[in-house]
Amino acid sequence: MRYMTTLIGRLLLGAAVSYASLLAVTAHAAAPGITGPSFDLTAAPGYISQPDGTSIYSWGYGCNTAPSGFAPAAIAGASCPDGVMQLPGPTLIVNQGDTVTVTLHNNLPAAAGNTSILFPGFELQPFAIGNGIPGLLTREAAPGGSVTYTFTATTPGTHTYYSGTQGDLQIEMGLYGAIIVRPTAVPAGCRAVSATLPNGQPDFRLAAAAYNHSSACYDREYLFQFSEIDPAIHSQAEAQAGLACALATGCMTVVTEPYLAAYYLVNGRSMPDLMDPNYAVQYPHQPYNGNPHMHPGELTLLRVIGTGRWQHPFHEHGNHVRVLARDGNLLLTPPSASNPAGGNLAGPLLFTTTTTPGQTLDGIFQWTGKGLNWDIYGHTAGHTAPCVPDANGYYTADPMAPNYYEWCADHEKALESKPFGQVGSGGPVTLPDPNILANGAWYGGSPYLGPEATARAVGSTPIPPSGTVGNDPTQEAGFAYMWHSHNEREITTNNAFPGGMMMMMLVDPQAFTINEAN
Repeated sequence: MRYMTTLIGRLLLGAAVSYASLLAVTAHAAAPGITGPSFDLTAAPGYISQPDGTSIYSWGYGCNTAPSGFAPAAIAGASCPDGVMQLPGPTLIVNQGDTVTVTLHNNLPAAAGNTSILFPGFELQPFAIGNGIPGLLTREAAPGGSVTYTFTATTPGTHTYYSGTQGDLQIEMGLYGAIIVRPTAVPAGCRAVSATLPNGQPDFRLAAAAYNHSSACYDREYLFQFSEIDPAIHSQAEAQAGLACALATGCMTVVTEPYLAAYYLVNGRSMPDLMDPNYAVQYPHQPYNGNPHMHPGELTLLRVIGTGRWQHPFHEHGNHVRVLARDGNLLLTPPSASNPAGGNLAGPLLFTTTTTPGQTLDGIFQWTGKGLNWDIYGHTAGHTAPCVPDANGYYTADPMAPNYYEWCADHEKALESKPFGQVGSGGPVTLPDPNILANGAWYGGSPYLGPEATARAVGSTPIPPSGTVGNDPTQEAGFAYMWHSHNEREITTNNAFPGGMMMMMLVDPQAFTINEAN
């Protein structure tokens, strides 16, 4: 906690820090889910956990029978146990053009009444006679019954699905999830999915691009579903779950207004739980985490979904996000006199990607170190690392180089004006001795990435214990940025800070392998 408190204090100011270890077990995110195009789901009750020790009665979608597969296939421990609810529901991964079939079994308490699923942005095929029963917005499954939905995945990108029955109760209780539609082709300039990235590290992408457009290429991807919980609603539903009932509308009399949320979730978890691995055994009903990692220069696709009732201002420290699409619709320029073809990316560059209930957003985030005004790789006198700028000013000649994607204008530029390590004077700031700043492996003691960081981490006073250098460039010793809600109450868990909608984005050295296989 000492380290976390110090780290969070810095990050609240928007600062990047070098770190050695956030957690005992390295956890990564990716965008895991189950593959189709046919899915057999259930709506069922269960309990989710919160960092304050609370167990919250909830409803969620889960697998009624085993899915056809999991993606990315390399993620270890992927599971979707038969009949077990999860929150959010399984991420459904399909290909553009697939005929998608989703069968829903209603295993909620009879007192909850009917339930259903809506698929915004997709046109459902006509229902077969006897398939479910009529509802207000779609066909529904009665308690103990089922309903089957069929649609064509016409639009690539990130989509959502959620209950179309008593939304103020059923969505609040946890009946929502994500759909990822992979585009049909590899656009010009994009790399096909393979075993490895250009730097030789594992490739965990679901597709070569988010859309059928060359501006939608990416190197890494993460999915974030934002929601909130009013525990009073869940307590009422739990207390009434055992009522005998034969009404389609259910027999619960749950008061859903006024709405007073106390728990704020990303992918069904709150900080720090959301930084534990995907499919962690301690969260049997909350399989997905939120803990983005990247190397400098990587194009990182963010898939953001707003669920629940409130908007949530998601702020990504380290850079703005270039929006690609909303609700699966690319934001492109129309034809004009100066650009007869049109079709250039026209999405805004956002400081905060505010979520809206029921809306999805796809955007590209990239961290490069440009603008920091010092050599983030800490090159010292006599080094042999080249930095020959490409047309955009970055070193991209060798993807395997420790300083791949270095901003060459800052090459050999000092950080410290009064250095404690091996560096010349002239930098913009004065750093304290690492022994004063923090102890041992809790803090790397160096604001640098790459092989030079180790030498630069040692000053006139060795880092204890026994001169240990925490910033090993082959380990996870990079920069940590807070990604969080800009609404202060939403970075708490039941009013306790830190918690809620908060995570760390980690910029790792090229020498460190980002292995999202848990």
